[in-house]
Amino acid sequence: MAIREILKEGDEFLLKKCRPVEKFDEKLHILLDDMIETLHDADGVGLAAPQVGVLRRVCIVDIGDADGVIELINPVIVKSSGHQRTGEGCLSCPGKYGITDRPKKVTVRAFDRNGNPFEISGEDLKAKAFCHEIDHLDGILFLTKVIEFYEPEK
Repeated sequence: MAIREILKEGDEFLLKKCRPVEKFDEKLHILLDDMIETLHDADGVGLAAPQVGVLRRVCIVDIGDADGVIELINPVIVKSSGHQRTGEGCLSCPGKYGITDRPKKVTVRAFDRNGNPFEISGEDLKAKAFCHEIDHLDGILFLTKVIEFYEPEK
């Protein structure tokens, strides 16, 4: 495993739409393992493949709960409900924070690293993280969703 460089705002790569994963092979497993190590090193809750320079529909979420690291390959939000206006940040936009309006609950359909389909639902922070990371796969930064920017308390 290796820690990969996280691309920062201003890098045009972050604005590109990702291609679906077609091969569930060792190369994908290495990418996922590296992304997990990179996410934990950066102390984040989610990371998408384009943030580490790979234009594939792959993202991970780890909000520190019993689910641990959730690997989402070719994810699609199939259901969403409610609203939450909460603070949000991004590893690719260091020092920038804003209030966004996201669904309170979402259900995602995806594949695991071995190509097995599954669905997972999340509320609150997990729902926000799913939406945030899937946006990355479509070349969307959270900055475009911000209602109001703020400075975090120290």
